[in-house]
Amino acid sequence: MKLAVKSRDITGKKVKSLRRQGLVPAIVYGKHIDQPVKISCVKNDLLKVYKASGYTTPVELMGDLDQLVLIHTLQLDPISDEIITADFLAVSRKEKVTANIPLVRVGESEIEKLNEWRIQIIKDTVEVQALPQDLPHSIEIDISNINAIDDVIFVKDLKIPAKVEVIDDLELPVVTVMVIEDEAPEEEAATEEAPAAEAPAEAGTPEKTE
Repeated sequence: MKLAVKSRDITGKKVKSLRRQGLVPAIVYGKHIDQPVKISCVKNDLLKVYKASGYTTPVELMGDLDQLVLIHTLQLDPISDEIITADFLAVSRKEKVTANIPLVRVGESEIEKLNEWRIQIIKDTVEVQALPQDLPHSIEIDISNINAIDDVIFVKDLKIPAKVEVIDDLELPVVTVMVIEDEAPEEEAATEEAPAAEAPAEAGTPEKTE
């Protein structure tokens, strides 16, 4: 994946002017560069790259900065969900990095079809170490072999690519089975007439970044 970037001098509140132009202010940092570098990139281009790479596939920055990076953080506007800033971690093809890889459920379990049990994913990422180019985009959890209430899938049961080392505890559970409980019956209405309630006292009137 490649992403065109430009260096920027605009900082602080003035970066709003970049966003109005459809740009995202960003920063690149890490031990593989001398000091953090302030850049900007086209928001739509960044979205396309993120959808394809996530946080685990290396991205090649091009333009004013040529550097291999991982997307480290995307900060979103809490109202519009638009990307307002991005952080990139500079990496080297020759040095391993640690990353949390998303776990993706695949397959079907026969016991779920009975509507009495539910497959519960209790861990949605697994921490691994590998060269940037060897990091998997995701790791699949095959639930088709879950056939009983006491079946459990552990980290050690996941199919991990050969060049990837798991950092997480191998004995951590990833998937368990839960019984679907019936909804509690509604309480029966009281048959006796309840005493009349007194009228409540008049309530007072309550007072009321970037």
